[in-house]
Amino acid sequence: MRWFVLYARSRGIPLALAAILLSTTSFWALAALDGAPDPELSVLILVAGTAFAAAGLTGQDIALDRIAAIRWPPRRAVHVLAIAVVVGSALLFLQNWGDPLSLAGVVLRDTFGLTGLAALGATLCGGQYAWTFPTGWFAFSLGVPIDASVLSQVAGWLWQPPGTPAATAASLVLGIGGTLAYAVCGNRR
Repeated sequence: MRWFVLYARSRGIPLALAAILLSTTSFWALAALDGAPDPELSVLILVAGTAFAAAGLTGQDIALDRIAAIRWPPRRAVHVLAIAVVVGSALLFLQNWGDPLSLAGVVLRDTFGLTGLAALGATLCGGQYAWTFPTGWFAFSLGVPIDASVLSQVAGWLWQPPGTPAATAASLVLGIGGTLAYAVCGNRR
């Protein structure tokens, strides 16, 4: 148990958890004031939560992490999956008290893809810049037209309705690929 407490503190997990809960609750309260369910707001909530948690994908001392006598790949994979569970669960939990912003399947799909993007960002650019990958994809996908073409369904997978095979495939590729890359390689120095 002591190992987990030290790991959580070194990764800034308590602060990230507080930021996730505060941002999710704030955005959800704003949506409740408006009265109409807004699926776009659910994507913004998931991107914000993932961005807050992505900073914890790197430790205080990368060199110390690399020479530690523990098996990092399983711990890294669990960390990424825990981010997905916390961010997605926070939104799904709050949706029980009002009009749902989005369907549970869409929340799960988007959360898994966004956390994979954050893990890929930590692998390629380091934990301090891991938030840029999900935020950048969010910004890019705002300009993607939503139509029936496979290319727009893949590029705009965040905005696709549930059951869109191309969007689900894109999310799975990003989620699995990012998690595996981070678990095997770790974060960049």
